[in-house]
Amino acid sequence: MKQRMATITLVGFCLGSAGSLWAAEQVELTTRVSGVVETVLVKPGQRVKKGAVLLRLDKTVLQARLDEVTAEQTLAHADEGDAKRELERAKELFDRAVSSASELEAATLRHARAKAVLSGANARRVIAQKNLNDADLKAPFNGVVSSVPGGAGTVVTADCQPKPLVILSLGNP
Repeated sequence: MKQRMATITLVGFCLGSAGSLWAAEQVELTTRVSGVVETVLVKPGQRVKKGAVLLRLDKTVLQARLDEVTAEQTLAHADEGDAKRELERAKELFDRAVSSASELEAATLRHARAKAVLSGANARRVIAQKNLNDADLKAPFNGVVSSVPGGAGTVVTADCQPKPLVILSLGNP
């Protein structure tokens, strides 16, 4: 699944002759993640407040991915704990001159690898949680819904030029 930043295209955003910026008349909104629009919660002409959910993508695949990486994270955490205990035992045996330096180095390396795997699993879980959260398209400001080009069943591909799903205006309908 491709991951891109949220795409917001400003329409009517111009640089004036004196270098001043004009306010955008409309903002085209889309999601940062791919999916299928499950529910549209707004209608053209409706006023919305900043943070209001405008539409939702089907979260089935995104939730499954979060569940999958949560399991990976749990396994990585357990493996890191085992590797840490093995390292502590190897240090103790080495200090008592019962084991060799190579056994201590091997345990140190196993622990370092397990920590790296856990770090990667933690990062993948953060990304999966963010993707799940981003399945809800929220209003970035108070405004009026100008149009809703993306209805239920619309397939969203988060590529370089995703199509707008909701268009918000700053002014009156």
